This record gives sequence, C-alpha cells and structure tokens, in this order.
Amino acid sequence: MTRPTKQEKKAAAAADDDKMASTIDRLGTDELVNIFEFLRPEDIMRTRLNKKMRDAAKKTFVPMTDFVVDSVIKFDAMAAMTTALPNLQQIGMSYLHEEGHKYSDGDDPYERLAANTADLTTHDIQLLSNFKWLRSLDICYRPLNGRFPFLFNFTLLHKLNTSGCCYLKWDLESLAGLPQLKELFCTGNESLTGNINSLKVLKDTLAMVDISDCPHVAGNFMDLAGFPHLNCLDLMGTSVTGDIRDIVEQSFQTLELLLLPSGVYGGTGYEFQRISDAPDVVMAVYSIYKQRPSLLKDWYGKLSKDSPDWYDGEDDFVGVDTAPLYIAFVEAGARVGYRWESANDVPNPCEVNWLDPEPDRESSDYDEYIEELQEIEGQVDIFRGFHQPPTEEQYTRLCAAVYED
Repeated sequence: MTRPTKQEKKAAAAADDDKMASTIDRLGTDELVNIFEFLRPEDIMRTRLNKKMRDAAKKTFVPMTDFVVDSVIKFDAMAAMTTALPNLQQIGMSYLHEEGHKYSDGDDPYERLAANTADLTTHDIQLLSNFKWLRSLDICYRPLNGRFPFLFNFTLLHKLNTSGCCYLKWDLESLAGLPQLKELFCTGNESLTGNINSLKVLKDTLAMVDISDCPHVAGNFMDLAGFPHLNCLDLMGTSVTGDIRDIVEQSFQTLELLLLPSGVYGGTGYEFQRISDAPDVVMAVYSIYKQRPSLLKDWYGKLSKDSPDWYDGEDDFVGVDTAPLYIAFVEAGARVGYRWESANDVPNPCEVNWLDPEPDRESSDYDEYIEELQEIEGQVDIFRGFHQPPTEEQYTRLCAAVYED
C-alpha cells in the first residue's frame, strides 16, 4: 500500500472541511445554541465561523465554567464577549500580571495607591456590567481600588467572591442589589464596612457566608440565627459580638459550621480574663458542642495577655511558647472533655477535665474509648497532675526540672 502524497492529504482535509461546513449549514440557530451550551467561552469564541454561528453564540447561555481575566489578552477577550457572548454566567477577575497595566480605579479610591499607579495603562472594569445574566462573580487578589456600585446590580447573581480585595470599598448594605445571592465570600476585605443585620434582605437565599478577617464589619451574630438555608457562617476576625448562650434549639437549624470571633462570648479564640473564668465559658460552649459538634468545630479559648494570671511562657531553649494557656476540647470515643495546652504543634497539655462520665465497660465503643484515652493521656508530660495552668513560679520550676533531667 502506497502512502498518500501531501497533495492528496490536503485534498482529503479540504473534503472533510467541506463536509463539516455542509453539516453546519444544515443546522439551525437553535441547534447550534444547544451545541454551544456544552463548550467553554473560549471555545465558543473560536467556533463563530459565520453569521449563523455568531447569532447562535449571542443567544447561548454559556455554561458555568471558569473564565478568569488575569492578563491583558484575557481582558480583551472579555471585552469581545460583552457583545459576542452577552449571556456569560460565570467570570473571575484577578490581578493583571503584565507590568504597566491595571484596572480602572473606582469612586473614592485610596489616593496613594491611585497616585502610584496613575501612569499605568488602564482597562475599564465597567465592561463587566454588560453581563446581565451573571450567576457567579469572583474578584480576588486585590485587583480593584475604590467603589464600584455596578458590582451590586447583578440581580441574578448566586455567588459573589471578593476575597483578598483589601482596596475594594463597599458596605454590606450594597448586597440588597443582589436579591438571589446564595454564597458570599469576602475574607480579607479590610475596606468592607457594615452591620451583618444588613444580610437580612437575603434571609431566604443565603446558604454560605464567609466574612472572615473583615475588621470593620460589626453586629450581633444572632441576627442571622433564623436564616432557613444557612449552612456555613464564618465571622472570624470581624468586630461582630454576641453571646453563644443565646443559641437555642431553633437557632441556626441548617448550620453545619459556625466560626465566631473572640468578641463573642464563647466565640472561637475567646479570651479569658482569669483562669477561673474558663469553666463557665467552656460549659456554655459544651452544651452546644454536645448537641451539634460540627457547629463549633475547632473551637478554642485562651488566656488574655491582659490577665493578671498571664505570663510569658516562651522557652529560652527552643524559642517557642510552651505555656499551657490555651483551651481546647478533646474526645475519647463519645466522651468529651477540655484541657489547657500550648499553641504549638506539640501541645504540652495539662490533664483533661472530663465533662462526660466514662462509658460503660459493656458498651460497644468502650475499646475505642480506651484506645483514644491512652493516646490522650500519653501526651501529658511536663504538666502531669495539673488540670489548669501552673502559676508562673511553678511553670519555671517545671521547665527547669525538664532540662536538668
């Protein structure tokens, strides 16, 4: 069998192209739309070979596929999509990697940043407003400076992520312009302001809220207790307050994870003013922990540095803080207790203060309990016999004894 010549290969390829073109010609616009709905935005843009295909692209509701603008080339592609693919449903905006380029500043920008970037080539971020059918919008890693009111006019938006946008100025009240919002992620938005009670306009839609590390956000976390679909709430690093003792059986009924700032009584990282205050706080957290363990996952408390009981526990030999001035829950089987420990990877714990009775020896999980109990007890070393932190004098003496040995 002889191999085809280059000319014969070209002829065969041209014939295939003719067959493809003939097939496309027989397809109607609606059939092309159905095909395009399985393609990525970039692929649809490359496939618009004639007027029929361009018309079909304009009618296509582009599937929820990541398209992230992080370069000038992708920005230009997005600009073309505003007319070619107006029904785009998902888009991400990130920092432009090319030197000498930036997105246009918004209203009331940070003046120093605006002045430092004044000579850069700007790209009009307002082009985003052309995508009226957006369902998901991610703007991450500090690409914007100032206020951009149009970002809160996407009435069909389900997910908004502005994490890391420390120069993006906005207030939680702006979310009233996103009536169908289900997921809100804005961790690390240092310029975000407002009260979390502004979220009440989204009570019937919100399922996930992460406003962590936004120090200018305030309010009482219990304002969100009646949200019927909320399953994740992270308010760590905010100025939100409240009292976990206000949580009742009807509160946060669908919630699976609750992370509260230290300003909440019993919140994650709550600071005790005295060592003697710890049992009351722990019992308040424990009552919720036993009913819904996942609600306060990874909870811990710590002694305040302003406490008269606090002392500097940094070990001069290893350069880390080994003092057991933090509290965390421990579990052996179904039995729950708490202990004081250090903040290190090696916890240097005190003895466990058990809050549950020991399970019956005849119970099915007794062997598992004993195994986990032995592991927990095996972690106690320096502070054996202590159920709460030693005094500074005791701590110094105990550490000295370790190094003498």
